Amino acid sequence: MVEFILNTIFWTLAIYGLLEIIKNIIYISTYTKFQSNGIYFIIAVKNQEEEIEGFLRSSLFKILYGKEDYLKNIIVADLQSKDKTKEIAKKLSKEYDCLKVVNWKECKEIIDSIDEA
Repeated sequence: MVEFILNTIFWTLAIYGLLEIIKNIIYISTYTKFQSNGIYFIIAVKNQEEEIEGFLRSSLFKILYGKEDYLKNIIVADLQSKDKTKEIAKKLSKEYDCLKVVNWKECKEIIDSIDEA
């Protein structure tokens, strides 16, 4: 009798695990195909030298390692800061390939160049 109960528990957990794997495969195949080069996450900053690194690192961590959001294009648009905000953001862009630091005019050109397909 004990063996029957243990086998029942084992097979229930095995089937549950199999269903979770199938659910994750369906989720990945369904939602990742919609990610394209036309999706941008734009962060406009100005004079945020003390907060920019913490904000960018926490945002990048949530975006890159979170399940619900995955963006390939993260743009930091510097609005002519008078401090070291742009240099800090550029240092982080060397660590993360998806992060790009541009000025506001370049950001506007990127937005304008996106096709409406």
